[in-house]
Amino acid sequence: MHSPLPDLRAVVYEHRPALKELSLELHAMPETRFEEYYAVEQLTDRLAAAGFEVDKGVADLPTAFTATHRGAADGPTIAVLLEYDALPGIGHGCGHNLIAAGGLIAALAAVAVRPGHAGMLKVIGTPGEEGGGGKILMLERGVFAGVDAAVMFHPADRSLRARHALAASHLRLTFHGVAAHAAKAPWDGRSAAAAAQLFLTAVDSMRQFVPPTARVHGIVTHGGDAPNVVPERAELDIYVREATSAALDELLVRVLAAAEGAALATGTTVEHAETAPRYTERNNNMTMADRLAVHSAGLGLELEPPSPANPAGSSDIGNVSVHMPVIHPYVQICPRGTPGHSAQMREAARTPEAHAVTETMATALAALVLDLLDDPEFLTSVREEFQASVPACAPDRRQES
Repeated sequence: MHSPLPDLRAVVYEHRPALKELSLELHAMPETRFEEYYAVEQLTDRLAAAGFEVDKGVADLPTAFTATHRGAADGPTIAVLLEYDALPGIGHGCGHNLIAAGGLIAALAAVAVRPGHAGMLKVIGTPGEEGGGGKILMLERGVFAGVDAAVMFHPADRSLRARHALAASHLRLTFHGVAAHAAKAPWDGRSAAAAAQLFLTAVDSMRQFVPPTARVHGIVTHGGDAPNVVPERAELDIYVREATSAALDELLVRVLAAAEGAALATGTTVEHAETAPRYTERNNNMTMADRLAVHSAGLGLELEPPSPANPAGSSDIGNVSVHMPVIHPYVQICPRGTPGHSAQMREAARTPEAHAVTETMATALAALVLDLLDDPEFLTSVREEFQASVPACAPDRRQES
């Protein structure tokens, strides 16, 4: 079969101004989780103009959407996933403006080069990745039903075919004490702030005795109302992460025991709640990732193979990855070692260099999409790897195929 790369490269090149314009517009208008109204309008307007059937507000999420391009013959359903939420206080310090613009151009290029493709190409707009679990909610509410494979990419400080991601729990702890005058009669009070402080000390003491893969970190979101009042309420938002969901369950028991111990020691009480759906570790489909790397290499972009030495975060695409084959490669937009979720990453996400490498990744991603739509043997090999890999991760979550 004739390689689509030259044609895709030409189409993406024609879309260069639109990609840059969209990316910079989203960057200048950062919207946090589930508030991405401007981004959705910009994306869906462009998809509708290209002939996609747009459905907004799916899964009862106002800023979630799907856009479908139906092919000329029966075939699989392949999804390109877009993220477009920003970080509170930082903006696009995770580069989601590039994910949205690059994924959009990849989908437009694929249908422009092969409008008579088999099956269906879906663009799925997934809000609230940063702590909201938007993909998980959409998965649970049926948006991914019938999707055979899902693809996306992510900006980073290095270019990778895949990277492990940690299972994560977004935990809110609320300590309740007794208010009292902090000077006249502090003995009548019970300090919720002291309980929060003791809990954080307990977590720090725990670090030597948890596996190197464990992560517990967070912030105090409320520590009292006035310095002369013993705080009757203190609140913390904590992320607890581990390499697998099973290990996360075990770590959570210890973290919550530390919270109960801090409450007992200070004469307070504590309650906890998860503020977002639980994130699952990522099941990377290397058959797709390796094919993407071939396409990107043909465009001059080398993607490193995955390595345990690469640092890992968490993403709601992990939950999708135990239901269907998924890739989540990374593309370098800044010097190696630049911290993610930072002002440095935010500024890198608007540079000409970032837009150039996003164009390359969009071209490679479009080529992979066409492979999945029109090469049944390749899709079969993707499915076979998925069926073999998922039981070790989540034996009860395999998608029927």
